[in-house]
Amino acid sequence: MSKTNYVIRVLDSPLQVDATQWNHLLAQQAQPTPFMRHEYLAALHASGSATPATGWTPRFVTLWENTAESSSAGTTPKAQSLVAACPLYLKDHSYGEYVFDWAWANAYAQHGLDYYPKGVVAVPFTPVPGSRLLARDAHAREALVHAVLETCRDAQLSSLHLLFGSDSDLTASRHAGLMLRHTVQFHWQNTRPGYASFDDFLGTLTQEKRKKIRQERRKVSEAGVSFRWSRGLDITPKDWDFFYRCYERTYLEHGNAPYLNRDFFARMAATLAGHWLLFIAEREGQPMAASLIALSDEGPEKVAWGRYWGALERVDCLHFEACYYQPLQWCIEQGYQRFEGGAQGEHKLARALLPVKTSSAHWLAHPAFADAVERFLEREGSGVEYYLSDLARRAPFKQG
Repeated sequence: MSKTNYVIRVLDSPLQVDATQWNHLLAQQAQPTPFMRHEYLAALHASGSATPATGWTPRFVTLWENTAESSSAGTTPKAQSLVAACPLYLKDHSYGEYVFDWAWANAYAQHGLDYYPKGVVAVPFTPVPGSRLLARDAHAREALVHAVLETCRDAQLSSLHLLFGSDSDLTASRHAGLMLRHTVQFHWQNTRPGYASFDDFLGTLTQEKRKKIRQERRKVSEAGVSFRWSRGLDITPKDWDFFYRCYERTYLEHGNAPYLNRDFFARMAATLAGHWLLFIAEREGQPMAASLIALSDEGPEKVAWGRYWGALERVDCLHFEACYYQPLQWCIEQGYQRFEGGAQGEHKLARALLPVKTSSAHWLAHPAFADAVERFLEREGSGVEYYLSDLARRAPFKQG
């Protein structure tokens, strides 16, 4: 006879989790992404990008199966295996999340209450939908949600927020009493079942949109700008350095320091190189802009994600070319089925990135505020549905 139960361990660092077991668990999920791989989360921590010093205090919640067998010689313990886990962070601000709750924090402050610290189950600085609650099965996933809630209560946190979760995550969260919140992103699909070329893709758009895209691409070309791309190990350290100059400059131009430091990207080049695609724009033989795309071809779909960009010179329409048209053309040529454009950005609709509803789950410890937020989310949800319907009517494709 054997007896199985879950042992809960809350860890202070992703480095305390065995990478092989974490990634094995991730591979079993319906919506795995490279951003939930152990290498990615470990790089955020080890580089100092997501640590207590930057307002991201890790409390990774893990569930282990503890099995013991009885025999005539007594009980012999077996090795424990990881059956569920998630990245939980204690936050003292709301930066780098992309599901905005500043109004909730202000309401707490106006009533003399502390909104921070709060708990966040998310990938720092990464608004990419996908599996957050890694679990062997639905039972383990629901046990994980309750373990996370217990951790938040024990730490006397104001709230818990699971951001950009998968359908399985949201189902487990709803069963545990969390409230759902919806936002809108813009994703491109390689349809019909696949475009033969970029011109083939343009042929599906209305004349107005097709003409506009061609004009925008022509402006970049006539400015003397050309592009080259490199993937994985073909991205040289010099290219990574140039990309970081562009990425850093974009943040500084908006008056902010970048979330990610150069060491983080060095770790990506060393541990997850195959998941990155870099476009570099050049003029007169000199690099002047860069766009970094994340890739995954391990699941049922080949997926690309627009992640970071920056430019050292200003050229009309360069952003559209670097961040949308070059990646879309590459996806078509390489047979990628989906390109996700990141958070917000209604302007993406004109480039044939269509609206997609993304969701998060929320729990607030204060009963009165929980009731108020629930009423707010009902109104906001109705607004999101209307917005999605309105965007669908404005889709850039030809009728039929």
